[in-house]
This record gives sequence, structure tokens and C-alpha cells, in this order.
Amino acid sequence: MPFPKDFLWGGAVAGNQYEGGYQSGGRGLSTLDAVTGGGYKKPRMMTYRTKEGQIGESPIDSSLTGQIPEGAVGFIKPDTFYPSHMATDFYHHYKEDIALFSQMGFKCFRMSISWSRICPKGMYDLNEEGLEFYDHVFDELLKYGIEPVVTINHFDMPLYLADHYDGWSSREVIDFFVFYAKTVMHRYKDKVKYWMTFNEINVLSSWCQIGIHRNDPQTLYQAHHHIFVASAKVVELGHSINPDFIIGMMAAVTPSYPMTCKPEDVMESIRFNRAREFYMDVQVKGYYPAYKLKEFQRMGVNIVMEDNDLDIIRKGTVDFIGFSYYMSTVSTTDSDAEKTEGNQFTAFKNPYLSTSDWGWTVDPMGLRIALSQLYDRYHVPLFIVENGLGAADTVEDDGQILDDYRITYLRGHIKAMKEAVELDGVELMGYTPWGCIDIVSAGTGEMKKRYGFIYVERYDDGTGDFSRRKKKSFDWYKKVIASNGEELG
Repeated sequence: MPFPKDFLWGGAVAGNQYEGGYQSGGRGLSTLDAVTGGGYKKPRMMTYRTKEGQIGESPIDSSLTGQIPEGAVGFIKPDTFYPSHMATDFYHHYKEDIALFSQMGFKCFRMSISWSRICPKGMYDLNEEGLEFYDHVFDELLKYGIEPVVTINHFDMPLYLADHYDGWSSREVIDFFVFYAKTVMHRYKDKVKYWMTFNEINVLSSWCQIGIHRNDPQTLYQAHHHIFVASAKVVELGHSINPDFIIGMMAAVTPSYPMTCKPEDVMESIRFNRAREFYMDVQVKGYYPAYKLKEFQRMGVNIVMEDNDLDIIRKGTVDFIGFSYYMSTVSTTDSDAEKTEGNQFTAFKNPYLSTSDWGWTVDPMGLRIALSQLYDRYHVPLFIVENGLGAADTVEDDGQILDDYRITYLRGHIKAMKEAVELDGVELMGYTPWGCIDIVSAGTGEMKKRYGFIYVERYDDGTGDFSRRKKKSFDWYKKVIASNGEELG
């Protein structure tokens, strides 16, 4: 068997897409609480209030990229539907959901902690009720032998820090984040072994993700530097709290192939891949790579650092790389080439591959390619913490959800990762398909775009009783786990 006996099979979610209870238990507001629903090719909107008291909306694209005006603050408009406020209500259904995860045989469950549930303003204001909620969640997981895999910050930040500190552009936010991370790592040091600091760190760019009101290169890369320093501090701190902690980073991985063998297309694919690899280079190798420093010079970006920042980054390298993989893309200098949708970006269409209903390229072999390239480049264990197919599931008259298309997608990707382990020698820790239970789509704000093995009665108009039911893929994935990846159907 290519997978070790302790391989971490499970599923993955994000708090802001699943948890709900946005003002329950003393939780403060987060930036994503001020983002409305949307739809396929219909933008989600960030709602805000200006200094003069005017209420406005600003669109974001499928990558959550967008800004609100300088000086404006996030604002929750009355009589407006914000899907994250209730999401699919893990806050009130966690025992039921974890029991279903156990029925599938989960060895682990990737989830995130809401920063504003622990520190409502994101500062030094602890909320004991929030800490107790995650105590109960972790206890319930461990009762069934399911290892929590915790992302400390997943795509949002406390609204107060965005409003009053311009988010991660402020150096002070480093200390606020380290305090928050220290609090949860110490509190759950005997319950959580696996941690990741920031979700998809290589795509963070917007007000709703990192609280910045401008995303010009200088502001953006200064904010990213602060995030690098904060992450490195937390890695070192976590290892001092519990030497058995296994702490990783998390990146969105989308390998890009040259459209042709034209040298310019090859160079364009190198450029595209570097834009994502840069973040892994810093967090795994512990330094800013030469190609990025040259790019900073060309852009006129001057990162303001304190004297020991580079030493902190060097010492705070991660133990593993967690990553999302949904698709591949191609690179070309031909601006007229056909485009398609992508995860956090607009992609070029690969004529050899099909796409999902939402336009994402389906490429199982690309996962093997990504695993091989990452392991050859970084020589640290890898963990596939997101992979899945968003689709519009239909409930049949007899109540069944026959999602064979999801089974086909996941089967192909599991075969590819088996080949990466068995044939290429990749050290792979685990596999947690994305949205193992239906959640709100991050990019489109929809419930219609579903990923899970478990269907949740919740719809885009805000209706639904939140009842849960198994899809066909539920029993299929249960057999995959029980056979340690050998029985794929």
C-alpha cells in the first residue's frame, strides 16, 4: 500500500463558510461578516460606511479581491443577506456533524478558529465563551479519535483591526495576532497537534482577507511581510509551548504549464509559478528569494523591516506544507488566448482538459505534478488540505443525492496522489477534501455550489432547516478511508 497506516484521511472547512453563530457567544465581527452573497459571474459585495456616514457597496471578484474607500469601515446593512452569518450552522450542529464525520471514518478534520470569537476586537480582549466553544468541539472530535487540524487564520480578520489599524499594513497587528495564536496554542496544547498559520497565504490581497484599504504593491507586500513575521513567531512559539506540535503553512497551488514550447510561454509559466512559490520559499526556506528582491526593485517596493525580522523568518520555518489543489492552468503571452475561471484568478483554457460547471479546469494528473514539484523543491512533508469539485447537487424524489461526478473527480485525484507517493517518492501526510459538508462558497457566496459528502438544507435565498443528509459520495469515501485508499470503486 502506498499510504502509511497513520495517513490522515478526513475533510476540510473554514469557519467563515461553515460555523455561523456570527454574534453568538460573545464573538466580535470579522471582515467577511460584511460581505454579501453573490453567484456565478455575479459579484459579492462588501458593505461599508464612509466617514461622512454614507452607506456604500463595493464589488469583489471570485478571488475575494476588492477594496473599500480609504477611511471607510465595514458596515452590516439591515435587511441584507450575509450568508456567513449563519452559513451551515456548525455552531449549533457540531455534535451531529462530527458524528457523521466519524461514520465516514475520518482520521482528521481540518477546521479554522475564528480570531474574533477568541478576541472580539482582535487585540488583547479575550472571550472565555469562545474559548470554551472550541474546547467542546475538540473534545467531541477526540471522543471519536479524530485529530483536529487547525488553521489559525482563514481568510478574514477582526473587523476592528481593519477599521482602526488598516489591517495587516500595521506593524502592531503582528503582536495582536501572536497574542491570539499563543492563547489558542496554549489552551489547546493537549488537544490539537496539527496547526497551520494562514490559509492560502499566497493569495491574500484584499480588505476582506487582510483588512487593507489599498492593495498597491507597496502596501500589499508590506502587509505580507508583517504576516511572514507573525507566522514565523507563531511557529517558534508553538514549538516552545509543545515540542510535539507539527506546524505548517498553507498555500494555494495551481501549477501552470506553458501553452506552447515557445520560450516566451515557458518564461511566462515560470513567472506565474514563482508568484505562488515565493510564499513557500519564505516560509520553508526562511529567506526572501533573489528573484523576488529583483522584482521589488523593478516595482519600487521598499519593505520596511526591523533589525531582527529576517532572523525571525529564518528561525520560524514550518514543519510541512499544506496546500489546496483544485486545478491547473496554462501560461502564454498570447493575450487573445481563450480564458476560463480559476481558483483566485482568471485562467487560460487548456484544450486538452475539461472544466467544471463553474469553469475550473479538471486535471487529476496536475496533482501528481504539483506534489512532485513541491517535494523536489522543498523536501518537507506535504499535506493536501483542500481538493474538491463544486457542483449543483440535485435531491431526487426519493431523497437521494447521486453525485457520481464528485466521486469521479475525487477518484482521479486520489489515484494521482497514490502515484506521487508510490512512484515519485513523495512524503504525503494526509488528504482532506474541501467542504466535506456543504458550506458557503468563498468565491461566489453561494450554497448552490456544493462540495460536500453531506448535504445541508440551506439555500441561496436564506431558507432551509439546516437538516443534514448523506450523498452517494458519503459511503464511497467511507470505503476509501477504510481501505486506506485502495478501494476506489
